[in-house]
Amino acid sequence: MDWKDIPSLASLRAFDALARHGSLSAAARELNVTHAAVSQHLRALESDFAEPLARREGQGMVLTEAGHELAAALGEGFARIAEGVTRLRDRRVVRPVVVALTPSFAEAWLMPRIGAFWAAHPEIEVRLVPGITLTDLRRDGVDLAIRFGAGQWPGVQAEPLALSRFAVVAAPGYTKVRSLADLDKLTAHDWFFSTASSEQRVWGAAIGADFDKVGAREMANNGLVLSAVRAGLGLSIQAMALVQPDLAAGQLVSLYEGDAEGLGYYIVTRAEPLSPGARVFLSWLRRAARTDA
Repeated sequence: MDWKDIPSLASLRAFDALARHGSLSAAARELNVTHAAVSQHLRALESDFAEPLARREGQGMVLTEAGHELAAALGEGFARIAEGVTRLRDRRVVRPVVVALTPSFAEAWLMPRIGAFWAAHPEIEVRLVPGITLTDLRRDGVDLAIRFGAGQWPGVQAEPLALSRFAVVAAPGYTKVRSLADLDKLTAHDWFFSTASSEQRVWGAAIGADFDKVGAREMANNGLVLSAVRAGLGLSIQAMALVQPDLAAGQLVSLYEGDAEGLGYYIVTRAEPLSPGARVFLSWLRRAARTDA
């Protein structure tokens, strides 16, 4: 389609309003323009088609045969446009909110809390996509992601959600070590970390732990790691945001705690506006994080 072969959309829109209302004044009120502007659009169309499209009759306007033909085509075309726009808007409202996040954060932080969101917003479906890599949000249809790092990822917007301290944790009575210097004495002990968690490797580097040398055991997910540590099988490095409930309940003890230094969990979004459901979920995430602070 060559747009140069079609009259201006403003003129066509003005004629559609005129055809529906049968009045220049009524069409002008709908479009929030002057009576003269609608009349000018009508004259432009009649000049383009080289025949009259409407004539004055009493206080109103009556369409000619050509005018009726054009009005029918415009009515059908604009109706199709309106239907398509409405369908897309409705899809944004009702489609699931897709959230990409690290498996450890999903298991330890989000799942114990998300029941409150579901109870408050049963109409919003949240689809969780666990993974350890930062996906292409647009390509993969992801509304927002929760990622661990320093918040510096190109092409996206990132805001802190939980800049948590980290801790070396163990079961009560597993060891009497309580300082970073004494951790060197634990090389004979088993460390546990998850293959699906980038967090623990980052914290390990922060305390100088080389898991290749100290015999770390890899587990499929962080839930298994925490189960092993609770059972007194070894140590692990965890973000405080993930183990705070276990520490409070006495199931784990902290052997050493380190500062976040900008590392933590960030909410990652695209630059364009979020869907209504995603905005609601994002607001809930922020409130939940503030409650923990």
